[in-house]
Amino acid sequence: MTGTLEGMILPGDPLMQEAVAAFRRYQEALAQGSSAEDVDRYRVLAESLFQAIADVNIRALGGAAHPLQ
Repeated sequence: MTGTLEGMILPGDPLMQEAVAAFRRYQEALAQGSSAEDVDRYRVLAESLFQAIADVNIRALGGAAHPLQ
């Protein structure tokens, strides 16, 4: 483990902002009673963005993350 922040995705990074925006859209869709299809689409998008961030950050710290495909 390197223990540095180099190469990590941090708050303010465009990908982090996109993930947070997707999560907000998901929460809004739930609150508004949107269709299950819309809610699920926003959920999957938010989850995949946050997983990508986690994978990059784990690799940046020297750990093994999900294999890249």
